[in-house]
Amino acid sequence: MAAMRPCFRWGGCSLYRDLQYRRTTSPLSSTQIHFFATGKPPSKPRPYEPEKPLVSSRSKTSQDATSLPSNSRSQQTKNRGVAAPYWRLSIGVVLIGSIVYSMFTSPLQLTEAPSIADRDTISKRESGVTEKSPMRLRMEAFIKEKQNEIVAALQELDPSHKFRIDTWSRPAGGGGISCVQQDGEVFEKAGVNTSIVYGTLPRPAIEKMRVNHKAIDPDVDSLEFFAAGLSLVLHPQNPNAPTVHLNYRYFETMDKDGKCNAWWFGGGTDLTPSYLYDEDAIHFHKCIKDACDKHDRGYYPRFKQWCDKYFYIPHRQESRGVGGIFFDDLDVEEKDQEQLFSFVKDCLASFLPGYLPIITRRKDMPFEDREKQWQQLRRGRYVEFNLVHDRGTSFGLNTPSARVESILMSLPLTARWLYMHEAEKGSREERILTVLKRPVEWV
Repeated sequence: MAAMRPCFRWGGCSLYRDLQYRRTTSPLSSTQIHFFATGKPPSKPRPYEPEKPLVSSRSKTSQDATSLPSNSRSQQTKNRGVAAPYWRLSIGVVLIGSIVYSMFTSPLQLTEAPSIADRDTISKRESGVTEKSPMRLRMEAFIKEKQNEIVAALQELDPSHKFRIDTWSRPAGGGGISCVQQDGEVFEKAGVNTSIVYGTLPRPAIEKMRVNHKAIDPDVDSLEFFAAGLSLVLHPQNPNAPTVHLNYRYFETMDKDGKCNAWWFGGGTDLTPSYLYDEDAIHFHKCIKDACDKHDRGYYPRFKQWCDKYFYIPHRQESRGVGGIFFDDLDVEEKDQEQLFSFVKDCLASFLPGYLPIITRRKDMPFEDREKQWQQLRRGRYVEFNLVHDRGTSFGLNTPSARVESILMSLPLTARWLYMHEAEKGSREERILTVLKRPVEWV
């Protein structure tokens, strides 16, 4: 205590009294400790500020709640309430920001131009399909009408086994209807499908198509396209009844506004018997020829030859069947659009008169196991052609968002491959093989 006496004398009585008071109320500050330890005052004397007691926030809250007078408690409540406007302001800023963001982004979505598929859908819903509608809408309506007609006629042959009907859509626009019957009394497998495709052609596809269609713009990197087709394949149970195939289609390219700049038709039908009945082949070809002759007498011989060439299996060195007609890329250089559409309609209309009498005659004929096995071998050839050489199958499988089940509908339910099988000399099997290696002019 002796070391501290100068400090007492320098500080005066009032400081001494204050020190005595602080000894009982609170610890000394660091400045005060320095002064009493060294005997030297601070470099810049400043008014004394009593330090607040070091207590926890919890203790302070408890003390304030009990010791403050009522008016101080009201003031404290008022001070705590000041935070509320700041929270409301923060929330308001977020909400206003969201509204402003929506104002700038929503109009972009609302004003985005509808796709060609969307515009066609609106047109069909509001105005229907008329003779003045674009050809793509007229072709779509036509093939759906014929699909219903054909399915109804085939269902009458076997009322106990109903067709399964699936309606499907494509993300880019379009879709289709698949009507399939399996394990029926008449048909082991029968499929009648319509397909509508909207899409975009890349540059390589455009260059390839320009070989046959000069109207396609060569200076674009992509083109909108539309394709519509009706495909049918019937595989009967009875080996005496022939398999039949049919496909009629329409294709067009468009600009961004949906205006057509190139178009063409394609299609055909052909008969594939396991056992040959000349009268069946003659009747089938005559019906097709009559439809062709209504429009151009050169069509049947020209398209019949095209069919024999197209449905040829090179690795087997034989045709798939006894033929029919096949054509593709018929555009404005062939005839005008209305004339070719009329031709396609007549060809499709000739199918039921050409095939129903044949299946009606053959579906209930007796047969043996060896004849069924031969039918399975011939169906193996059918599979080989479809998976290796058919352009329609290849195009379908390579189309984005392709519906594989509908594309492979053309394959038979069962098929057979035997190693080094040879037909017996002079048999019915040998006769059909002879015809398949050398096409016949049936009418």
